[in-house]
Amino acid sequence: MKVNIKKLVVCIAIPLAVGAISAFLTRGAMGTFAALEQPPLAPPAWLFPVVWTILYTLMGISSYLISEARADAAEKENALALYFYQLVVNFLWPIFFFDFGWYLFSFFWLALLWILVYRMTRRFFSISRPAAWLNLPYIVWLTIAAYLNFGIWWLNR
Repeated sequence: MKVNIKKLVVCIAIPLAVGAISAFLTRGAMGTFAALEQPPLAPPAWLFPVVWTILYTLMGISSYLISEARADAAEKENALALYFYQLVVNFLWPIFFFDFGWYLFSFFWLALLWILVYRMTRRFFSISRPAAWLNLPYIVWLTIAAYLNFGIWWLNR
């Protein structure tokens, strides 16, 4: 498969931009996070931007693989629609959590995100297995994030 570099860069830039805008809107979030009582096994604050940069890059590559796959156009369109829905939900989570302090609501919002990413990954799997596999670290990280989110709500009620 010939790689369309321009399209690949755009596909990677989209989730990175979503993350960057969300981070900009919640600047100071790590200070808020550090001030909260943390559940056991909470990772250090510096790890979050590193992990999210990797995950957004993997998401972008994954969406590129779907867009370039030899599959039914409607199937690809449905899979990419789920991809964009989860990006919107992903974008809003830090705003709900950090800016509004809605910790319990954010936990349920994160559960919605987890379900969307799971469904998206399953849909991707039927089109491109490598695209689906690239999203498994995202699901694992969302599971960890859900644990942290619930723990923070519980410990800071």
